[in-house]
Amino acid sequence: MLTDEKPIMIWGASGHAAVVADIIRLQQNQYKIIGFIDNINSERHKTRFLDSSILGGEEQLEQLQYLRDKFAVIAIGNCKVRLQLSTLVLKHNFELATLVHPKATVATDVSIGSGTVVCAGAVINPRVTIGRNVIINTGAIIEHDSIIDDGVHICPGVRLAGNVHISRGCWVGVGSVVIERVSIGEWSLIGAGSLVLHDISDRVVVYGHPAKEIRCRNISDMC
Repeated sequence: MLTDEKPIMIWGASGHAAVVADIIRLQQNQYKIIGFIDNINSERHKTRFLDSSILGGEEQLEQLQYLRDKFAVIAIGNCKVRLQLSTLVLKHNFELATLVHPKATVATDVSIGSGTVVCAGAVINPRVTIGRNVIINTGAIIEHDSIIDDGVHICPGVRLAGNVHISRGCWVGVGSVVIERVSIGEWSLIGAGSLVLHDISDRVVVYGHPAKEIRCRNISDMC
């Protein structure tokens, strides 16, 4: 391991984890991937994944305590789970890495919280504030003065106009458009391809063109 590389663990071992691993490898020797965590599929423990291995499940947090200056990133799309696991790794003295793909465009005054991942082709314009453990996925556009709270997932190809507020734990589906000065309530889900023209309440599912509220969203189906 190079002296300037920090050890980093990736929690997750599926498609999004592969995207995150690629971003890490493009960070100019900032991090060294020590392995992946899969808390669901125990049969995959100790097997190869990408250029590393799946170390095991949650028990690895204790086994990796010996590492100094260690980092973690939660590479799981589910917003509720991502926030829960980020709290867990912090309790085990990991720091949360903030990862920005070198082919993302981020204005110099943008604030990005720890644990957030910004993927290739994303554009984040001036005076945007992004919270912790957010995913700004491939090709998404976040316009000026918008606020993205903790745990949000902005899916590929989303377009947020200026002064939009996306509240904690929201999922904004692939290719959706939110016009200027609209607020989306906590834990709401915006279906893929929706056009959002007005404020959205907390914990609801909306979709359509224009988007309409379809039903309330139970805590058990948070994604």
